[in-house]
Amino acid sequence: MPKRLIVTADDFGLSSQVNAAVERAHRDGILTAASLMVAAPAAAEAVDLARRLPRLRVGLHLALVECRPALPPSEVPDLVGPDGWFRRDTARFGAELFFSPRMRRQLAREVDAQFAAYAATGLPLDHVDAHQHFHLHPTVASLMIRVGRRHGMRSVRIPAEPAGIVRAVEPGSPRALPAITAPWTRLLGLRLRAAGCAVPDQVFGLSWTGAVTEERLVGLLDRLPAGTTEIYTHPALDGAYPGAAPGYRYRDELDALVSPRVIAAARRSGATPCGYGDLV
Repeated sequence: MPKRLIVTADDFGLSSQVNAAVERAHRDGILTAASLMVAAPAAAEAVDLARRLPRLRVGLHLALVECRPALPPSEVPDLVGPDGWFRRDTARFGAELFFSPRMRRQLAREVDAQFAAYAATGLPLDHVDAHQHFHLHPTVASLMIRVGRRHGMRSVRIPAEPAGIVRAVEPGSPRALPAITAPWTRLLGLRLRAAGCAVPDQVFGLSWTGAVTEERLVGLLDRLPAGTTEIYTHPALDGAYPGAAPGYRYRDELDALVSPRVIAAARRSGATPCGYGDLV
């Protein structure tokens, strides 16, 4: 089976620092795709940038936690806090979605609004994923599939990370989070395939979220498995902007994506650079 490689930057549009890093990592490094937060402060700037980068594959980063909604907060009052941002108590929020028809109706309107906002950009929809992988939640997954298919969604990330390869790259790497999410990941993959959506064979970045460094990237690319692999990252010039995650090594990730060692390892892997659209 041939190797194909998608390298994605999440949070496109969250800040000018992120947007500038996406441009550099794509022009000078191995980045092939970016996931757009349509309601983020620098989303319009990101869309203008994407139009100047025709080879950059752009998709929707469905954002339903720890960020601003696309709809006015008054239209999704049960989904936001006093500051008008989506709730940050993600576990409790997810549990309440199971039992509240009112919350689910608000969520459905917000999901539709984000897909519609993306469509309004005129950019091709290369893929869909979700901030904090919140589409692993069965309720969110159902809405994403139902609404997304109306908007032309054909490819979706599922965070299925082979723990063995991660530990081969870095013995002693944590495995708790992938182990916890694995059942939901398998369920999501089954549902997406049944809905006719393309998904990658494996995705890396879960164990090293916010710290996909040069050493880790080189080690991973030298062990790249067959099939289609996505590596998702969070590059930025720095972390000095609202919404930045504490402890994320934004600049290190940008430096890794443009590192000559990483570029050489990507070539050495024999993988064809691509986007999700190439899976369809």
